Amino acid sequence: MVDSRDIDVVVFDILGTLVDEPGGLRAALREAIPALDEGSAEELLALWQQYVEREQQRIAEGHRAYVSTEIIDGEAARRVAGHAGLTDPEAVARLATAGRRLPPWDDSVAGLDGLAQQFPVLGLSNASRTALLQLNAHAGLRWHQALSAEAVQAYKPAPGVYQFAIDTAGCPPERVLMVAAHAWDLRGAQAQGMRTAYVQRPVGDPPAHSDVFDGRFNGLEELATALTAKPREAALSH
Repeated sequence: MVDSRDIDVVVFDILGTLVDEPGGLRAALREAIPALDEGSAEELLALWQQYVEREQQRIAEGHRAYVSTEIIDGEAARRVAGHAGLTDPEAVARLATAGRRLPPWDDSVAGLDGLAQQFPVLGLSNASRTALLQLNAHAGLRWHQALSAEAVQAYKPAPGVYQFAIDTAGCPPERVLMVAAHAWDLRGAQAQGMRTAYVQRPVGDPPAHSDVFDGRFNGLEELATALTAKPREAALSH
């Protein structure tokens, strides 16, 4: 179980964990194509997500040179627009920046703020630097520091992305807690020696039976309660 006395820095995944990525993309698609019915919107959302996942995987496997999410999202938007018959250049350009306007989950802003009063808190995202800046402002997420995987030219779960967070934290990996709604993300962090906490969201990647994380929580309120239940003086003395 997570004990605050064992933690010096908390690192949060952002997409899916603190913001509703599918919901934000779905809203952007409906804005761009108002006549979309529910079935068509889900089809276009799946097309977008599958394209992004495939391209990031190609980069991870060395089949494509690294490009940021700004590039991949632009490609996804044009692919979706072509499939839907959307030809307005301004609408397509706005759709390409949908990742900057994702809504936070109901507990994200308050939960993050509360934890940031107790710990140094980092965001760690595959989103590009520019997208991350705009997304944080849109969603009202306030960090001590937000880190983009663009800095290491890779995408999670590449080891270098988690090492970037560990190096920024400036403490041993076993004193850094990675929080995410994606089990694959936590496995990547765990492989680098970080502690791990799974937070359940309506979207994400639930843990498998074989996963052993330091904590599993229904939301940020549960996580905050666990991390602030004991005084941190002992941890701060390390």
